[in-house]
Amino acid sequence: MTESEQNHTFNQWLRQHKVQIFKVVRAYASAAMDQDDLFQEITIQVWHSIPVFREESSVNTWIYRIALNTAIKWVSKERKYQTKRESLENVQALLQEHKVPPDERLAWLYEAIYKLDEIDRSLTLLLLDGFSYKEMATMLGITESNVGVKINRIKKQLIAKSKQLTTHGI
Repeated sequence: MTESEQNHTFNQWLRQHKVQIFKVVRAYASAAMDQDDLFQEITIQVWHSIPVFREESSVNTWIYRIALNTAIKWVSKERKYQTKRESLENVQALLQEHKVPPDERLAWLYEAIYKLDEIDRSLTLLLLDGFSYKEMATMLGITESNVGVKINRIKKQLIAKSKQLTTHGI
């Protein structure tokens, strides 16, 4: 594959799957600066993966797998440096303009998803995007029945949290 073909494929994939990548980014990174970093990291990984894509899965599934794996690694790496960055993040939060989220319920949902552990976060995103249990199991390397059990627990957990916050109306 030439670099020109790789660039063409990358631009096409990015145009078609940008929203999907943003969902993963938003679920794994809360601060705008972190979201930019994670988005960039995922797109770099997608670009590097193009020559090894064997079309054994759909492009959608392939990109999701890359995005989730990159996000999980990114979160792990960020935790290592979290204590060093904590004082800087406090200053940035004071300097940032506070914008009202366009949809309070959606903001609540992303915040609740962000608080889940990495696997549960991934499952929630995949469920919201309509992947089957079998596809989710393949992407995350767990059994289909484990997917079902985890999704049931996640739903119960999110419902319980939403009942605590009746102002969100979920």
